[in-house]
Amino acid sequence: MSIEKFFNPSSVAIIGASHTQGKIGYIILENFVKGNYKGRVYPVNPDVTPILGREVFPSIKKIQDRVDLAVIAIPAEKVPKVLRECVEKKIKAVIIVSGGFSETGEKGRKLEEELKKIIKNSETRVIGTNSLGVLNTSTNVDTLFNPREKSSRPPPGSIGFISQSGAIGATILDWLAEEQTGISKFISYENAVDVNECDALEYFGNDEKTKVIALYFEGVKDGKRFIEVARKVSKKTPIIALKGGKTEAGKKAAISHTATIAGSAKVYSSVFKQTGIIEADNWEELFDFAKAFLQPLPKGRRIAIVTDGGGFGVLAADECEKQGLELPEPSGKLKKMFRKSFPEYAILSNPIDLTGNANAEMYRTALEECLKSKEFDAAIAITLFQVPALGEELIDVIADLKKYGKPILCCATGGKFTIRLARALEKNGIPVYVSPERAVKAMSVLVKYSNWIKK
Repeated sequence: MSIEKFFNPSSVAIIGASHTQGKIGYIILENFVKGNYKGRVYPVNPDVTPILGREVFPSIKKIQDRVDLAVIAIPAEKVPKVLRECVEKKIKAVIIVSGGFSETGEKGRKLEEELKKIIKNSETRVIGTNSLGVLNTSTNVDTLFNPREKSSRPPPGSIGFISQSGAIGATILDWLAEEQTGISKFISYENAVDVNECDALEYFGNDEKTKVIALYFEGVKDGKRFIEVARKVSKKTPIIALKGGKTEAGKKAAISHTATIAGSAKVYSSVFKQTGIIEADNWEELFDFAKAFLQPLPKGRRIAIVTDGGGFGVLAADECEKQGLELPEPSGKLKKMFRKSFPEYAILSNPIDLTGNANAEMYRTALEECLKSKEFDAAIAITLFQVPALGEELIDVIADLKKYGKPILCCATGGKFTIRLARALEKNGIPVYVSPERAVKAMSVLVKYSNWIKK
């Protein structure tokens, strides 16, 4: 059954809505009441004193209208009774924020097994337990219980983010917001009583607003289904995965975190290769790689590097060789065109070094001639904005070059001025990286995924 109602409900009940500011039940209700959510919101609490100006219902059974999504934030031992009431009311989507289940030991595990029995043979789907739930940036469905003044939400974008860990999910969402990197949807499924990574991958793979999927997980319970789903989704939507619990210490932590048996890192890496999943080694790579896929796929591995700092060009060239990317020498025809526009001291090999006298028009000429030629499949522009003649005009120049249908990644490193221009580039759809190595690695995954799709 679809998990659509988690992300696009027309009505939401917050079971455990609190009258006390700062409590989880208050924050979740506040997300819906003050967060421009357009649907109906029903707080549920035995104390029916209004909260945030909303009528409060003593139980889910007292709500006469249909409820699409229920968010449960009450003590663990009370959850089975409330979930049973949700099933009786035929609520399609339930998020259990409450902790105290299988991650805590045998008593919690038995409680979790009871929840599975309650929803068996019903139409009710459950995310959780111990979950942050979901965030949909286009409909303002937000069940995250971290207050917005402490944990910002990213702007709308094209990255679908799936996390088994709510803590990792919330922290990265806050970081993405600061970086102004947009997402389409987020889901934290934690203990996976019902909805798991396979359900999320299937849903995001069919979601029109999601162009690439970033996945953090610690283990899967149904390996066969995971392989089938990942292979199917990867053919149309790239999946970048960060696997937690690769070491013995990490595996032990995973069991106490989400009661997940993490499994062999080598086995998972092998599965990733078989299914077209791109593996990230850390969370920075997870999103470095993900945002690269907002660019078109390259048809080959021939990369043009254009820089205004020779040393950064050298570092990029080193990383290209490590990643198996090619740096062809521009043809005599291209060099002849460059000579008409560049000073004599510009270096016209690859990397093309425009030197510290570079300006926006020199970048336009170098990048445009490379991209429209048949000599290169992609370009990396190293834009060190500290040089005298380079400024905001470069944003429009690089954004205009998207018309050639080849991937362009940028590297820009520096302080406030550089950060402001880097964000302007990203708002124009050009991914920016703070080091040449990170830009090259991101380009390499575009090449690898393009080759996998061809095969």
